[in-house]
Amino acid sequence: MATTRIGLDRLPSTTRTAIEEHTGPLITVEEAAEGFNSEIACRVTSATGTWHIKGLRTDHPRAWTQYREAVVAPFLASLAPALCWRVETAGWDLLGFEALDGRHADYAVGSPDLPEVAALLRRLGATPCPGIELRHAEQRLERYAAHPEDLRFFAGSHLLHTDLNNLNVLVDDHAPQDDRARLVDWAWATRGAAWLDAGYWVIWLIAFGHAPTSAEGWAAEIPAWRAAPTEGVTAFAAANANVWSEISTSDPDPWTLRLATAASTWHAHRRAGRTDPPLG
Repeated sequence: MATTRIGLDRLPSTTRTAIEEHTGPLITVEEAAEGFNSEIACRVTSATGTWHIKGLRTDHPRAWTQYREAVVAPFLASLAPALCWRVETAGWDLLGFEALDGRHADYAVGSPDLPEVAALLRRLGATPCPGIELRHAEQRLERYAAHPEDLRFFAGSHLLHTDLNNLNVLVDDHAPQDDRARLVDWAWATRGAAWLDAGYWVIWLIAFGHAPTSAEGWAAEIPAWRAAPTEGVTAFAAANANVWSEISTSDPDPWTLRLATAASTWHAHRRAGRTDPPLG
């Protein structure tokens, strides 16, 4: 469910003062137009720099997401914006991130961003999973797996993002090739099987108009996907069809319904045995 967004000017004065201890007096504040998981989400500029701020009240039901992003951030060099500072005061928890240049990735068929996202997922796959507290993929999918024994496919020791929404991928067209994309919003960082993020990407690609074979073809650009067990991928598709069915039933807006349709389409494709992605 979306969180009600408020402006930075509605924070307690002590919280605003604490922010400016890191930034100096703010010159501009631009509220974010997308994403409503944070009560505070804005891009701010002062004489000394520019930051993206996101925050929640410390008593918010999802306050844990702030903690998760803060603890995982130091391990995400070349993958995500750097966490520059954190403010916890007057009942608020605020994270100040490096403000990245770039635009949201385009997942449409034929988009030039698709190779950049594949390169990003390859870099993520080569990143060691830090020894910090993270949820495990098999725990997150436990309620949704078709069979308890399927959970073994999702377990692993790799760092995962798990929310491959195109709004969470920023592409900087001026950066070096194969290093243009970054992942933001690491609240759902997870430990699990190395191929799962490619699987999450498949669902989003189908939601953007790709046929399942095309989406799996892009997933095959990630080495871990090519080593994934066929039965495990089918089990993952089944679990995510259940996840998105539940989400779209409780929150039936157009984007959740689109993802539910994509997940069920992929599951049907896998169940029918059409599991060989095209090469190239």
